[in-house]
Amino acid sequence: MSIMDTGAPESVAETSAATEPPSIAIMKVQEQSSEALKDIAFGSLAGTVGKIVEYPFDTVKVRLQSQPDHLPLRYTGPLDCFRQSMSQDGLRGLYRGISAPLVGAAAETACLFWSYSVAQDFLRSNVLRVNDGEDLPLSALVTAGAMSGGFTATILTPIELVKCRMQVPLQSPLDPTLRPGAGLMSASLSPFAVISDVSRREGLRGFWRGHTGTFLRETGGTAAWFGAWEATTLYLKTRLARQQHIQPSEAMLPLSQQMLSGAVAGMAYNFLFYPADTIKSKMQTGELSHSDGRLTFLGTGRELWRARGMKGLYRGCGITVARSAPSSALIFTIVSNLKEAFA
Repeated sequence: MSIMDTGAPESVAETSAATEPPSIAIMKVQEQSSEALKDIAFGSLAGTVGKIVEYPFDTVKVRLQSQPDHLPLRYTGPLDCFRQSMSQDGLRGLYRGISAPLVGAAAETACLFWSYSVAQDFLRSNVLRVNDGEDLPLSALVTAGAMSGGFTATILTPIELVKCRMQVPLQSPLDPTLRPGAGLMSASLSPFAVISDVSRREGLRGFWRGHTGTFLRETGGTAAWFGAWEATTLYLKTRLARQQHIQPSEAMLPLSQQMLSGAVAGMAYNFLFYPADTIKSKMQTGELSHSDGRLTFLGTGRELWRARGMKGLYRGCGITVARSAPSSALIFTIVSNLKEAFA
């Protein structure tokens, strides 16, 4: 069953589709399939490029977030963390564990753009009842972004858990290489070692530890991500259209302004829901402080608030927002230009 099959009353689009000749209906299905493949292919490529650019900064962010709350902070800030990391492990250490995130970034970005398109089609046909090709209001685009993020979070949580465990092998008591007799050097830690350890210690459920944080971050953050991109793009196109005396839909933004829209989107995504990401990282890499071995999202948040306050919830936010600008700029620019080239 497709996401469009909801049992809702027939929309204008569905009524018209029912009266269309079979050949036109088949062409529409082929066009939708082609667009879906483009979203997946272009999103995968863009996500991979963006992850390579941002990964060292993401490693610093996770290490800052995952510092024990009951001990003096190991790092005084992003620059100190970067300096210590380079001194201890070199550049290779900052890219530790990138194999799983590269696959995850390709899957995540492909899923985001594909599900964003699906969500727009769903809202257009079943909620707003508008015709194909008609622009959706910004509120609907933000809603579509939230739907896209919520769907993607379920796929992303296990990938995020493996990534975070690999990024902090020298700090986390959950790292299998730190237990006596593990027989592995931290530098040789592989995604398969982490997956095996999580499966043995916590079972299948363990891979979705921190899912609430991932869901909140992805749902709200992706709504802000696509919403900020759409709003900034519309503003820049409207301004350019006035200068050229054309319609905004006909305006072609220069590369610099395309990247500006993507950069604004990335910063909005990371800043607005950053505390949820901090709690998620703490749950996925922090010590199990509860006797039953279970951590809750609210419980972890309360512990972090008592220990470090608001500053603890936003630890590493500056470097995260800074690295998200070029990464998101590249992602949106690559996807939009590839879709334009292969339209």
